[in-house]
Formats: sequence, C-alpha cells, structure tokens
Amino acid sequence: MPPLFLLHAPDGFFSTPVAAAFWVITVVVLGISLRKAGDQLDEKAVPLMGVMAAFIFAAQMFNFQIPGGTSGHLLGGVLAAVLLGPYAGTIVMACVISVQSLVFQDGGLVALGANIFNMGIIGTFGGYYVYRSLAAALGGERKMRLPAAAVAGWLSVVVASVLTAFELAASDTTSLGAALVAMVGWHVLIGVGEALITVGALSFIAASRSDLLQLRDARPASA
Repeated sequence: MPPLFLLHAPDGFFSTPVAAAFWVITVVVLGISLRKAGDQLDEKAVPLMGVMAAFIFAAQMFNFQIPGGTSGHLLGGVLAAVLLGPYAGTIVMACVISVQSLVFQDGGLVALGANIFNMGIIGTFGGYYVYRSLAAALGGERKMRLPAAAVAGWLSVVVASVLTAFELAASDTTSLGAALVAMVGWHVLIGVGEALITVGALSFIAASRSDLLQLRDARPASA
C-alpha cells in the first residue's frame, strides 16, 4: 500500500528549495491580500473575518470517515471566499492553518508556506473564481450559489492534492505516480465531504443571515 500523504504536510516532506519557494510565494500573496482586503471591505467584515476563522478552525476539528479507513475534514477556503472574497478569505485561511501548525503541530513550520498555499490560497483564489464562473454560466449567483460552491469546494481539495503530489515529487520524497495515487485517490472522496459541508454552511447562512451573503461586495465608506 502506498504511503498516505496529507495536505497538512509535516517538516521533512518537502525539500528546502521547494519549501522556501512556497514561503516566498505565500508571503507575497498574503501581502497583496492584506492591502486589497482593506480597500475592498468595510468595517462590518472585520468581525466576520474573526468569526469565520473561528468557525473554520472549529469545523476542522471534526473529521468524517471515508471508505478505506482514513478520514477528512473541512478545509473551508471556498466558504471563506464566497462570504468575504478571495483576499480576506486568504487571510482567514492563513490564520487558521498557522494556528493549527503552531499550537497543534498539525503540519510543520518549514512546510507552512506550502501548506498555506495548498490549502488556503488554492481554495480561496482558485475556488472563488471557479465558483463565480460556474454561477455566472449556470444562471447567476443568487440561483446557482449552492451547486457552484459544491463544485468549487470539491475541486479545491482535488487541485490542492495534485499540487501537493507535485511538490512531494519535486522534493524527491516519492515518485510523482505514487504521490498522485496516494493523494488524489483519497482526496477525490474527501472533496465530496468538503462540498457537502460548504453547501450546508451556505444554506444555513442564507436561511438565518442572508445579509452576510452580500458582505463580500460591500465597499468601505469614503473618508
């Protein structure tokens, strides 16, 4: 049986050049996201970012079983991006993944840049634009929010697993074929759980606080 690699990669799985490259990329993207989020969101979004980070962090504590004896949990990048936009969503995901690494040793510090990129930036930016494109193509965000979010959530997990497989192969941790089988094979199933939880959370928000679905498009008042 091939080794089961996870998205929360520990130190030693990625080579120093690969880890360093993704640290640089991640820091640049986070810097841009901090500036853009400040320009695009009003003061209502700041407390919601904290609430969203706490929700995703708590939701990730609950694992769901999949066939084969392993388990998955919510990543939350698409959910954060749908509500807050990709820039603020990226900041939220970076905070969640960093706390998991620093406090719970869920992923290594050297690998943290790659982990944030794989689970946070891919999910927020990639997932968000897949979501918006699908919703527009299928008839509009208001009508097709849930199907578009489901597809984007599933795809964000699968793409993150593919990228991680390439990073493992580039680090000479394993062959690309073995990494793809170990990563993608499981995360195709884990992505289904991601899609279902994302849809469930958005359905609950739509029923209880539909105003939060418009918060992403708010703009700060002019000084």
